[in-house]
Amino acid sequence: MGHARRFTTASLILVFLLGGLVQAWRSVRAQTPNRQTTIVVPYTEHEWWLIRWEDNSIQCRILVDHEGLPQSGEVLTFCGSELHAEWQTTPACTITDAEAGPSTCEGLYLHLVSSQPRERDVIIELPPPVVYVSLEGCSPIPPENRCTEMPSLLLTAEEPLPNEQITFIEGFIDGRHFLCEGERCTLELFATPIEGVLVEFWAHSSYGDQSERYTAQVRVVDTGVSNAPGSGGWYVDVISSQWLGEQLATCARIWNAFPPVGTPPSWLSTPTEHELLASGEPYFYLAGRLIAQGAVDVSACPTGGLLPNGYADACGLEKARPMVEEWQNMFDARLVEVAQETGVPGQLMKNLFAQESQFWPGVFRVPYEFGLGQITDHGVEPLLLWNKSFYEQFCPLVLAEDACAEGYLGLNAEHRALLRGALATQVNADCAECPLGIDLTNVDFSLSFFAQTLQANCEQVAQIVYNASNQIAGSVSTYEDLWRFTIANYHAGPGCVSYAIHSAWQTSDFLTWDHVSTQFTEACQGAVPYVEKITEYRPPGVDVGEVEDVPSPFETPPSGQATPPLQPTPTVDTYPGPQQTPTVPAYPPPLPTPTTGPYPYP
Repeated sequence: MGHARRFTTASLILVFLLGGLVQAWRSVRAQTPNRQTTIVVPYTEHEWWLIRWEDNSIQCRILVDHEGLPQSGEVLTFCGSELHAEWQTTPACTITDAEAGPSTCEGLYLHLVSSQPRERDVIIELPPPVVYVSLEGCSPIPPENRCTEMPSLLLTAEEPLPNEQITFIEGFIDGRHFLCEGERCTLELFATPIEGVLVEFWAHSSYGDQSERYTAQVRVVDTGVSNAPGSGGWYVDVISSQWLGEQLATCARIWNAFPPVGTPPSWLSTPTEHELLASGEPYFYLAGRLIAQGAVDVSACPTGGLLPNGYADACGLEKARPMVEEWQNMFDARLVEVAQETGVPGQLMKNLFAQESQFWPGVFRVPYEFGLGQITDHGVEPLLLWNKSFYEQFCPLVLAEDACAEGYLGLNAEHRALLRGALATQVNADCAECPLGIDLTNVDFSLSFFAQTLQANCEQVAQIVYNASNQIAGSVSTYEDLWRFTIANYHAGPGCVSYAIHSAWQTSDFLTWDHVSTQFTEACQGAVPYVEKITEYRPPGVDVGEVEDVPSPFETPPSGQATPPLQPTPTVDTYPGPQQTPTVPAYPPPLPTPTTGPYPYP
């Protein structure tokens, strides 16, 4: 491992030499070699003939490299559309005249002629060099990420090809150029603005090429505490696809937005112990469901403990209170696990479930709303749009593979509706044979589903903000407010949120919840108390109160109220999301990775 080189007056000779080397590298960039190699692969070639029954005449020759009959596409390729169509419609051959034999049969048949060993050249893409970023002198632990001393930023490059090596690492930190010989580069950090500074970095290889250009957003803020034992120091946060330390929350990386310095607000926290998520709220709806399922003895209540709408009355809640408290905390352990796996704050998810269902995952109040998060078929759409891996796994379970191949936006309206409905019902926990009518195993599964759905909503909000501002979300809004936009998007849909954000951007160059919340149309205004209830946000002089009657995602607004259409937010292929719509500018990914190309950065 080579040692890092820092620029000092004593290293001017090294700078001069490396500078000349950089110029040499740049002069041959147009001749950069491809990272490819060719290997010889043995295989067995099977030759088939397509023959006419009538006269045994050979119609075409088909070569395949697999066992079994040629596939339909292979017959089409080798024989053309006419013969392919005739072969597909050929009936089974039934011999009726023993003397004439199969010549009386109609159409075509396949006959294996030979199988021969063969070899072919296969071009293999070789892995490129990569650079990772970490800290030297500190290992910060989220959420505080506090270091007692100012650490250094360490860039470590790796060359995966044998007999090749990293020659130097190059880049910029807060606009200042740096250059380090070898595979390690140590950069001294410094106090930064609250929004952090941009670090751009890449590695050069002896192979004659270089790695992708990576970025990191680095924030270093003084804790403001004296250097007494166990206190003081620096809050250090890094957002990068190449970061080797403990990752920030997933949506922070999506938005390129730092969480609040130090400890996040309680509604955006995830406790280390699930007991810290425990609540003891008097949920009348949950009590009513438990009473209706016969889990609570309400024989002493004059009206059976229930109101006409299915909620518990005061007597019913009193009798059900111990079980209500037990039930609302039943899923906390798994909720913390999912939060740690996905980076979606555990307290946020618990607050959302409390608002949506009071932790009763069955269908009762509103038909076709499922699970703890009361998701609808339109509510699952962001997951299908923005989580490509999930879509590619789920779609073939419902639709034919060829229909799924064009992506969610490539499906026709009927197929989209079918796919959304099939996905929404996956979190339906109703179970007639289960205790209390609820499949608790399904509920545990659904927690991960809802976390992924919130992540997809983060992606969609990032795109909406970029479409409105032409800037990365974290540069025009805060981490907390971006979460508020995401909760609104989950509840009311992208049509409502997009209209509000676009309207707010017309009169301001920074997006705040206070401003955006005033821009929702009449039909979408239910999103405001919904968000404020979940985030425990109280604007001065406003009593949020209960939000029981706020429509869930994305319930049809009352008749006569206009709302923006709930269209999928479009994007193009430079953002790793759904399918391309060239008329809308792309939201660039917050951090480049080896699979993406160049993009604008603020």
